[in-house]
Amino acid sequence: MKLKLLFLAFLVLSTSAIVEKSPVTIYMIGDSTMANRNLKNPKNKERGWGMMLGSFFPSDKVVVSNHAASGRSTKSFINEKRWARVVALIKPGDYVFIQFGHNDEKKENPKLYTEPGGTFDDNLRKFVNETRAKGGIPVLFNSIVRRKFCQDAAGQFTDSLLDTHGEYLLSPKRVAEELNVPFIDMNKMTHDLVQQMGPEKSKELYMWAGKKDDTHLNIKGSRVFAGMAIDAVGKKIPELGKYIRHFDYVVATDGSGDFFTLDEALKAIPAKKKCTVLVRTGQYSSKPEIKNKLIQITEDEGVTYGSPVL
Repeated sequence: MKLKLLFLAFLVLSTSAIVEKSPVTIYMIGDSTMANRNLKNPKNKERGWGMMLGSFFPSDKVVVSNHAASGRSTKSFINEKRWARVVALIKPGDYVFIQFGHNDEKKENPKLYTEPGGTFDDNLRKFVNETRAKGGIPVLFNSIVRRKFCQDAAGQFTDSLLDTHGEYLLSPKRVAEELNVPFIDMNKMTHDLVQQMGPEKSKELYMWAGKKDDTHLNIKGSRVFAGMAIDAVGKKIPELGKYIRHFDYVVATDGSGDFFTLDEALKAIPAKKKCTVLVRTGQYSSKPEIKNKLIQITEDEGVTYGSPVL
């Protein structure tokens, strides 16, 4: 009998150890402002903020699985079975970050349009309830701000931003309060930052290189917004907050950082600047010499340099 009890205790402890070692997954659902971008063209600088989120966590603790898709609303995300595919993946203890609004606003497109206070809220409730039914933890976000500055009578831009989302900003907050869900007011955070930066400097965050896009983010903007978002999440959810990490620069082969190679990063960092650099998991070319001893390099597990072994 004692042996049987000892064996059962061993099994319980072993199972607990395996569970503890398994990283939690953050599933992300939303539109293009959150989505991963196509990098077939290496010159493409557009990024969704969700694409950059993985660098803020050690991959053995938290994995980010970004299912956000360009041009989708809550309605089309459900109707295209994208949500069903995410639900099938959720395990107890996983998180689902939910951010929609930009495309739900498009009244001229019946495949996308939902009503704030009506179908938009209903779809958010669906995401929340079905996440919880799988043992997951939903987190609601409202939309990031559009970089639309007001103009005075003379046509000059002022330092105030024009609200382009209206009631769609209130729905996630309303549903979060109703269902007791963590809510991140991402619109306010990004609004305050962009407005503080002003009409000119705020262009540094958006796709203003070769075109005038006040909605979509570039590499810098997506990294900044992702950092703000995850710090806010960490305050609301300590279980995630304890894993959050920050680096001045991130190198990643998949485009989820500031640079694709460590060599690019070292050439861009000003001489004698003290900073931290994260190199994310991946296969890189030969490792460059680190001449600036003030640069602290951290490498994720699985970083290799040189030609891959065939």
